[in-house]
Amino acid sequence: MHKQNQFILGIDISKNHFDVALLLPSGKRKNKKFRNQPPGFEELETWLDKWGVESLHACLEATNIYGHRLAEFLYDQGFDVSMVNPARVKGYAQGELLRTKTDKQDAALIARFCQAMSPSLWVPEPKNVRELKALVRRLDALIEMKQQEVNRLDVADDVVQQDIEEHIVLLCERIKQLRDAIKQHIDDDPDLREQRELLLSIPGVGEKTVAMVLSYFATIERFSSAKQLASFCGVTPRQVQSGTSINRYGRMSKVGPAQLRKALFFPAMVALKHNPLLLSMGERMLAAGKPKMVIIGAAMRKLIHLIYGVLKSRTPFNLDLVQKNLAC
Repeated sequence: MHKQNQFILGIDISKNHFDVALLLPSGKRKNKKFRNQPPGFEELETWLDKWGVESLHACLEATNIYGHRLAEFLYDQGFDVSMVNPARVKGYAQGELLRTKTDKQDAALIARFCQAMSPSLWVPEPKNVRELKALVRRLDALIEMKQQEVNRLDVADDVVQQDIEEHIVLLCERIKQLRDAIKQHIDDDPDLREQRELLLSIPGVGEKTVAMVLSYFATIERFSSAKQLASFCGVTPRQVQSGTSINRYGRMSKVGPAQLRKALFFPAMVALKHNPLLLSMGERMLAAGKPKMVIIGAAMRKLIHLIYGVLKSRTPFNLDLVQKNLAC
């Protein structure tokens, strides 16, 4: 429930600008557009003061990285902030039978959603985790850029091949430097360093996976259960049910960070061969005639459960202990 006389702020965010819709306690609405830069944040604060805002619940969609700085700014001002899954807002819009879609209307929609649903409050991650996530995202971008250049090299004209080759060499050097910087960042932080050792105790989880996992899971306290964590990662199966003739589990939901699922795909394949717990599970599913991708999806979910267990308990992976708990 919202506090008495609390203002509601819906925010539609984009790379360069953000639109806001302010719902006043009187029921009236005010709209405005700001630059998505620190000066724009200051202008927003001045504009909120103009309307006498003291208590505020701001809400925006967790669609990309463009809204994080603004969310942190509003949180630092002492306001309540929610970052919600866009699918929830879309579902709410469908319930309103909306047909018009503009930035201004989207901001108003998010404000109404916030007012009606009172979404849970968002708390920014610690600085060390935010910095790790920024480094990991940059590394992922460079790796993708390198692959694009490799693909271009196969079809490029002779006149540009040398330039592409030199760029690939440069990207390889930057990727190595960034991996070293990520390793150093984790080494310099006692908490991240401890969590890395816990993750490496799980067969199938290697150094390359650790940084991506820590950038999302280091604050494991945000998740109340391993099942909730698996849902966040988008690896839980989506049930398809209609009447009495259709009742099956479809593919994984894929709601959540695609980079995280990508980072867990190959570790799950390795774990199916080298982690005794997942090895036996994979053999049972294979004997039951399950498709390969279904088995890998199940392995990703199991791996997430193991990751949650070691980080939550602060205890290294112990096969005997896990098997004992499963038998209970």
